[in-house]
Amino acid sequence: MSVSRVLISLHLVILLAACAGPRGIVPAQSTLADVRASLGSPTDIRFDANGEELWEYARGPMGTETYLIRAGRDGRVKNITQLLTEEQFGKIQPGQSDKAAVRDLLGRPSDQLFLHNGTSWTWFVREGPQYAHMVVHFGPDDIVLDKIIIIDSGSGDREGDRGDAG
Repeated sequence: MSVSRVLISLHLVILLAACAGPRGIVPAQSTLADVRASLGSPTDIRFDANGEELWEYARGPMGTETYLIRAGRDGRVKNITQLLTEEQFGKIQPGQSDKAAVRDLLGRPSDQLFLHNGTSWTWFVREGPQYAHMVVHFGPDDIVLDKIIIIDSGSGDREGDRGDAG
């Protein structure tokens, strides 16, 4: 078997494993009882406007992953979403999104700071080999004023930064 076929096969295996979600929870097959047996108690449970149950699991090293498990009224898992991604963060609209919308997009914040002109929420995330902070600043009316991703320059794999002229 050629190296390219091995790499393609490896990528397919990784993609299939990713589809299963955290610890073998499979949409349309797993139930909320399966989720609780596998992952334990969620860090938050809420319901959407359609009455679907949303279980949030803040996980990962230093809380860098938050999975949202959506279940239908029949108790079966409909989908699993990793909330702490650049794609999710990109959906936040300054001047339009409010705290409830941001909470739905990113899950509960890692940290909350109360300022004289509003509130800032922060999520600790993994950005490639480094860690970062997703920060959303709300005005006094709880509408997003701005958002930013701050890379933690003291984290990650610094092997490639040695500048060896080799």
